[in-house]
Amino acid sequence: MALLLAIESSCDETAVAIVRGEAGGAAEVLASEVSSQIELHREHGGVVPELASRNHSLRLRGLVEKAISDAGVTMPEIDAFAATTGPGLASSLLIGSTAAKGMACAADRPFLAINHLEGHLLSPFLDRTAVPPHLALIVSGGHTLLLDVEGPGRYRKLGGTRDDAAGEAYDKVGKMLGLPYPGGPEIEKNARGGNPAAYDFPRSMLHDPHLDFSFSGLKTAVLYTLQKANGKVSTADLSASFQQAVIEILVGKTLRAARESGRSVIALSGGVSLNQALRRAFQDACAKSGHELITASPDFCTDNAAMIAFAGLLRHLAGECSPLGEDIHPNLPLA
Repeated sequence: MALLLAIESSCDETAVAIVRGEAGGAAEVLASEVSSQIELHREHGGVVPELASRNHSLRLRGLVEKAISDAGVTMPEIDAFAATTGPGLASSLLIGSTAAKGMACAADRPFLAINHLEGHLLSPFLDRTAVPPHLALIVSGGHTLLLDVEGPGRYRKLGGTRDDAAGEAYDKVGKMLGLPYPGGPEIEKNARGGNPAAYDFPRSMLHDPHLDFSFSGLKTAVLYTLQKANGKVSTADLSASFQQAVIEILVGKTLRAARESGRSVIALSGGVSLNQALRRAFQDACAKSGHELITASPDFCTDNAAMIAFAGLLRHLAGECSPLGEDIHPNLPLA
């Protein structure tokens, strides 16, 4: 049985988690602390890197102490330390990575550098005893990725975003509509009272032979619609129509990828996967196609350290570790 402490600080969430587990068994999350900076960045309409890194520094020590207390363990009992080292904001990644390395060095324990996207990828399996072969869709503010997964550490990229990620498009459209930051939850809220067929927005690349995504054209179509109407549109109808276009693209591409790769299991993760309309669409599509759908728990969809700890635990139990001299990688790919 191993205990691992992990830090996530890739963007504007400061998070610390402690997990316990052994090979062949389900991981147990003993503590998961997340300090959000949404209110801090809302007045700027987006994340300000300098503010984010400064607040990571201010909040991290208290979160580590709270995680240790909540988990009912002591620092000497921790067997390994992990941190997100990419992708993300360089100034934010440095805070968490440096802290985890320092604790690993002081405790003479292994350090594991974790890819933020691998954390999302594995999050649907946090409470399971194994990560089966599957087709994964990671959909978040900065990433939209389709991967064929053979098992932990064995990933093959099938498609990704060529411009705006789905979550980024949500935020930008939300800003066009004058909605508070972040735009994703606000658009989802407005869409509940709207007509998803009110505006015929493009489903970019949906029927192209490749599995890549593009949401910039959809975003531009929304902008032109607003300009043409001089802003006099139904926010609910526009939100619902925009959301419906995003959902059809994500579901359509993912189901096709699952068929082409021969995978019977589809895993959905990332912050945008919290969207209830998207989840229902995937559930309906998988029920019709015969695929098993596995989604991350709502607590582990947005940025958190439990998913980083789980990824680190799997690597630690496999005998892996990272050199303390390993640098951060702001543009680190997953596959």
